[in-house]
Amino acid sequence: MGWMRLIAVLTLSLLVGACSTARDTLPARAATEQLLLSAAVDRAARQITLNIPRDKKVYVDSLYVEGYDSKYAAGAIRDSLLKQGIRLANTRADADAIVEARIGALSIDERQRLVGIPSTPLPIPLAGELTTPEIAFFKKHQWKGIAKLAVTAYDAKSGILIDSSGPQFGASDKTDWVFLLFISATTDSLRPEEGDPEPTEEAWWKP
Repeated sequence: MGWMRLIAVLTLSLLVGACSTARDTLPARAATEQLLLSAAVDRAARQITLNIPRDKKVYVDSLYVEGYDSKYAAGAIRDSLLKQGIRLANTRADADAIVEARIGALSIDERQRLVGIPSTPLPIPLAGELTTPEIAFFKKHQWKGIAKLAVTAYDAKSGILIDSSGPQFGASDKTDWVFLLFISATTDSLRPEEGDPEPTEEAWWKP
């Protein structure tokens, strides 16, 4: 009986308490979504290495780089090759070697865990529907960006294989936490410190 009274009091306080609304994005896609994908791409692309002679000019063929943020993925691959000292050609005709890039995965997985009472729609006669507020004693809501990139280099004239990177994986994440209804936190690996090869994690506590 005591627990039911406590839950009723908490629910009432949430219903009559202050209400705030946050809009994450104005364009069609949220910045968080773009950061999750681009951060995962960056971590996959910087693992790509190719053994190509320095005297050869390379053309990057991104025909098979498709999907969300495919242009960013192609640019990240070019950036990685340039940092290795590989010379890039502007056209296929000027190239001694072709690097064919491809995407195996570039998307976001979402997972959620709740210890408490989820929000529930309640039909109200002659008034429509009322949704009860969520009561979270513990909640973990995670988004994970995953990228799988690969490149293959071959001779521009003979078509003979020069080298292949094999699939390289990158990941990023953002997690929203709720503790005891009113304490919330956000952790993410979207903005690694400059020069840090591993994802970093930042948290903002909101008591």
